[in-house]
Amino acid sequence: MTTIVELKGVEKEYPLGKLVVNALRGVDLAIQKGEFSAVAGPSGSGKTTLLNLVGCVDVPTRGEVWVAGQSTSSLSDAALTDLRLHRLGFIFQTFNLIGVLNVFQNVEFPLLLRADLTAGERRQKVEAMVDRVGLTPQMKQRPNELSGGQRQRVAIARALVTQPDIVLADEPTANLDSVTGRNIIELMKEVNRDAQTTFIFSTHDHRVLEHAQRVISMEDGLISGDESRNLDTAEGQVAS
Repeated sequence: MTTIVELKGVEKEYPLGKLVVNALRGVDLAIQKGEFSAVAGPSGSGKTTLLNLVGCVDVPTRGEVWVAGQSTSSLSDAALTDLRLHRLGFIFQTFNLIGVLNVFQNVEFPLLLRADLTAGERRQKVEAMVDRVGLTPQMKQRPNELSGGQRQRVAIARALVTQPDIVLADEPTANLDSVTGRNIIELMKEVNRDAQTTFIFSTHDHRVLEHAQRVISMEDGLISGDESRNLDTAEGQVAS
């Protein structure tokens, strides 16, 4: 298998007044292409920091982060922007939709930064992805007219419309009820199976963890466990 994300001896420190917060304290981790992995742990364990480093929205204090074969520390700002635009997709717990834009426009937004696409090509991609998440009837509605689950589906469509290699989802079910949350995870798993998109999502919701093929546990800025599972067996045990 191909390693698509790798962290080598990664440390991340944040100044807090006269104190230094050690968010990550020497993390080694490799994620293979096509994995559907969860980073689990309580608030403050370092899981969001880890996702931010992989997502190229932050840089390590020490160590190296490799994404899609590139060391992020060696890339220029323009190259980092290009990596985020073409190789990464992001799903946030607060959805981060633009309130004045409708569903179509929210999903189209990242494509507007792509100079290689015509308006017709953008429309085709957006309509196909909105249909994929089951929101074609809501195409012209704005976020405040949608349920929480529908808004998260818009966020997923926006993350996937660029056809990224890696999708990072930070607590994607935190603001959803358990049934809707499971439906969102199932949708992500479907995309993972069909397109071999690599998913890395953070959560502390044990109801969601049962759907992950790999669970990476974090505590106090360190990896405290790493479990790969036969998902069919695990789900069978949960259902029985």
